[in-house]
Amino acid sequence: MTKQSSENYRKLIETVKTFPPMPTAVAHPCDASSLEGAIDAAQMGIIAPILVGPRHKIVEAAKAAKLDIAAYEIVDAAHSHEAAEKAVLLVRQGRAEMLMKGSLSTDELLGAVVKKDTGLRTARRLSHCFVMDVPNYPHVLIITDAAINIFPTLEDKVDIVQNAIDLAHALKIDNPHVAILSAMEKVNPKLQSTVEAAALCKMADRGQIKGGLLDGPLALDNAISPEAARIKGITGPVAGHAHILVVPDLEAGNVLAKSLSFLMAAESAGVVLGARVPITLTSRADSVHSRLASAAVAALIAHRRREKAVTGA
Repeated sequence: MTKQSSENYRKLIETVKTFPPMPTAVAHPCDASSLEGAIDAAQMGIIAPILVGPRHKIVEAAKAAKLDIAAYEIVDAAHSHEAAEKAVLLVRQGRAEMLMKGSLSTDELLGAVVKKDTGLRTARRLSHCFVMDVPNYPHVLIITDAAINIFPTLEDKVDIVQNAIDLAHALKIDNPHVAILSAMEKVNPKLQSTVEAAALCKMADRGQIKGGLLDGPLALDNAISPEAARIKGITGPVAGHAHILVVPDLEAGNVLAKSLSFLMAAESAGVVLGARVPITLTSRADSVHSRLASAAVAALIAHRRREKAVTGA
C-alpha cells in the first residue's frame, strides 16, 4: 500500500475518533478475522460493539485470535440466522445504531434486515457503496452499486444515487459530483445504460434526486480524468472530477472496484445504505485499514443521522 492510498483513510479514521464510540450490533463474529475487525474498531474508539452469536464460538474465536473480549457484551444466539435476527432487534430496540457483518453470509444478514415486520426497511432501496482510496486520486471515490443490486432498474438507480449522495454528505462532500457511467458519452437507444443515465440527470434537474451534481452518460476515463474529458470536448464540473461513480450493473461495479484494489493498490471500505442504520460488510480478505475504514464510514453516517435527529435538519 502506498502512502497516498492510506492518507484519506487515516484522515477518515482520525475524524470519527473525535466522536463517542457508536453502539454497534456485530452479527455472528465467530471467526478470528471478523471478531478481530470488531475489536480493532472498538480499541480505536470507533464503535462500542455488542457481540451477537453463539457464546462458545465467540469465546473460541477470541482465544484463537488472542483477543481479550471481557469488556464487551455478548448476546447469545443459537446459530447465524438467530444472530442476524437478534442483531436487528438490538437496532429496533434502540440499543445499536450500526450493524456489522461477522462470519455469516451477506444474504443471512440482509435477509433479517429486509423482513417486512421485524426488519429495518425504509422507503429506500438497499444499496452498497465502496469508498475507494485510490493512489494519486485527489479524494475518496465512491462506487455504487457493486454488491447488492444485480440489474438495477431506473427506479432502483434513483435510490442508489441518492444513497451515495447522502454518504458523500456524511463524508463532508457538500455537493458531490456524480458520474453516471456507461461505455460512451452519447445517448444511444441501443444501449439502455445511456438512456437511464440521461433520465437520471433530468430527474436531478427536476428535484427528484437532491444534493448532488449529476452528469451522464460518461465513460470511465471522462469521469475521472480531466485530460480525457478535455480531449473529447466534454465540459462541465463533473467530467474529470467525479466523487461518485454510478455503474450500470453489479458486474461492472464489481470488476471496477476489484480492478482498482488489485491493480492500483487501492483500499476499499464498504457500507450498505437504505436501511434504518448503516451496515458494514467486511470480508476476510480485507486489510486492517479497510475494515477500520468501513467501520469509520458507517459510524460517520450514524453520527450524522443522530445530529439530524437532534437538530431536525
